[in-house]
Amino acid sequence: MRVAFVAPAVSLALAAGALVSSCAAGGGAGGRGAEVRGRAAAPVERLRAEVLQTLPHDPEAFTQGLEMAHGTLYEGTGIAGRSTISSGPPGAPPTRRARLPAQLFGEGITVTGATLWQLTWRDGIAIERDARTLAELRRVPYDREGWGICHQPHRGRLVTSDGSSRLDFRDPATLRRRGSVVVTLDGRPVDRLNELECVGDVVYANIWATDRIVRIDAGTGRVTGEITAPGLLSAAERRRADVLNGIAAVPGTGQFLLTGKWWPKMFRVRFVSAPHPGQDG
Repeated sequence: MRVAFVAPAVSLALAAGALVSSCAAGGGAGGRGAEVRGRAAAPVERLRAEVLQTLPHDPEAFTQGLEMAHGTLYEGTGIAGRSTISSGPPGAPPTRRARLPAQLFGEGITVTGATLWQLTWRDGIAIERDARTLAELRRVPYDREGWGICHQPHRGRLVTSDGSSRLDFRDPATLRRRGSVVVTLDGRPVDRLNELECVGDVVYANIWATDRIVRIDAGTGRVTGEITAPGLLSAAERRRADVLNGIAAVPGTGQFLLTGKWWPKMFRVRFVSAPHPGQDG
């Protein structure tokens, strides 16, 4: 989604602390139950984005999805009449670009091998494309608002968001829902989950209209880490830009690319430990 100034005033529980898992009681009697409760009580890791490299980014791109695959950076953009999908080297002009029909509002994207999916916001469809040429292959019905999407190939599923605190699991061929999980921090739902990035069993989610990213255990929905990324743009750049919205893991490096809507820059970062409140550094 969307443009930041229309965001509803939604309270977001993002306080670091211990999460008592509701499934702990089902961990079995004795030592096994204590073991599960002990793991669930682990504190949420506090992280920050450390900039390793600054790259140019199209300031006209209303970024909705960002993903690295096959050595190529894919980017989906939004706004009806201006929505696109593009591919090319990171930090360089795209080598391929396709425009969506004028009535469609493009949203999140993910690559699933030889093809990719591009969601639309409230149009009720998702578009499957050839990952090499970006040509449209087909459209399928989509039953919720489209926000973010990422692929867990080892699980044989897609993970999607709709701006709520829920992640849905979907069939990668049909996009039919197979299940869902509610994302929680300190036992409370975390809403406004937006652009997603899957890395193994972990899902990184941009919290819409903030400079925060949460790291989620997709099996339980528990937030295991909070990442802050403030100050990436100067004050002058911020006046023209909109919100952070673009997370792409750089395969095999432990690094990520971050950008946002109408941002003139993209950043190669790594997520490193952040000092706790009251600590120096």
